[in-house]
Amino acid sequence: MNMNVLYMDCFSGISGNMTVGAFLDMGVDEKLVLGELKKLNIKGYKVHISKKIKNGIKGTYFDVILEDEGQPHDQLHQENHCVHGHERNLQDIERLIDDSLLSYNVKELSKKIFAYVAEAEAEVHGKSIHEIHFHEVGALDSIVDIIGTAICIDSLNIDKIVASKLHVGTGFVKCRHGLIPLPAPATEEIIKNGKIPTYSKGIKGEMATPTGAAILAALADEYGPQPEMDVVSVGYGAGLSDFEIPNVLRLILGNVKPDSEKIILAETNIDDTTGEILGYVMDRLLRAGAIDVFFTPIYMKKCRPAVKLSFLSDRKNIDFLEKIVFEETSTVGIRKINVERTVMNRRSEQVDTKYGKIKVKKVSYGNIVKQYGEFEDIKNAAEKNNVSIQSVYDEIKTFEK
Repeated sequence: MNMNVLYMDCFSGISGNMTVGAFLDMGVDEKLVLGELKKLNIKGYKVHISKKIKNGIKGTYFDVILEDEGQPHDQLHQENHCVHGHERNLQDIERLIDDSLLSYNVKELSKKIFAYVAEAEAEVHGKSIHEIHFHEVGALDSIVDIIGTAICIDSLNIDKIVASKLHVGTGFVKCRHGLIPLPAPATEEIIKNGKIPTYSKGIKGEMATPTGAAILAALADEYGPQPEMDVVSVGYGAGLSDFEIPNVLRLILGNVKPDSEKIILAETNIDDTTGEILGYVMDRLLRAGAIDVFFTPIYMKKCRPAVKLSFLSDRKNIDFLEKIVFEETSTVGIRKINVERTVMNRRSEQVDTKYGKIKVKKVSYGNIVKQYGEFEDIKNAAEKNNVSIQSVYDEIKTFEK
């Protein structure tokens, strides 16, 4: 019962286009990624995909070219990321994503990545997250990189993502405010918020961009050396700059025999927060990476009806999730319990039903095999075909093996 594990080897940093390039180099379908990107209602760019050699290593270069300026976007990422691109705030970008025809999983992961950059830019500029108009996330190229990454992740059957320590560069980069140190202040904020371990060998240049750091913070379940695995595929995503080491991001996909997974169960009792707010808190926790969130009706002191809010988290994310609970509810304390869980092997695939293509999740444990249709796809198929949801569920059963 092996787990599919992705290892992100950031020995030469990370940027958004290097991430997408590495996934394509690893074997993700280029036509799939470009086709899904067309579901975004944005224009003014074109994508060019090529091969580049970096210190003798061949990698895939994913280049977003802005049609009004004709400039490779990696010049923004690796040299001058503050100068270029249209301004958008987080609400603009979330609306753009929500109004698209992208899958639910792609939308949620994309918004999670964008949130890391928005919070970092707001902190750097001393404004609230709702006030900030930030260039790195607002630029078309970063939008394509982040959503392209989410599309690649959604296309793969990955159970766990492990990342190396992040190698960061040194020196200065020019932006609209003048020269700023590297790593850029927004990148440092994301590294801090995402608890990304870093190191530097003194290489001059921007090796870790805000977009790349946000992708790493949102994706990695843990950091450390490459797990013992049977390697299935390897991909190299090339950057534009040339360093004394190969300017590539390496992704390694392999099979790992799982142990019991150690996670944290966090709980708090709440008797004076409204149901509407609690519903919002659940949604925010899930979007921020909680493994699960649930409520239990309880009675507190003086027989007061109340709710126990419980959520499951990996160790890396627990502080960030606790902060959300303290911000949004009346609680003044959270108790934490170390627990272990066993997870069935999972993989996703699309089935071509008479109601259209529907994503299904297949899970297994030994000789136990189950199949579930993704609810959002089922709901959309039922509405599109004017049939009951049960009819779509019944149709999916015909594809069980």
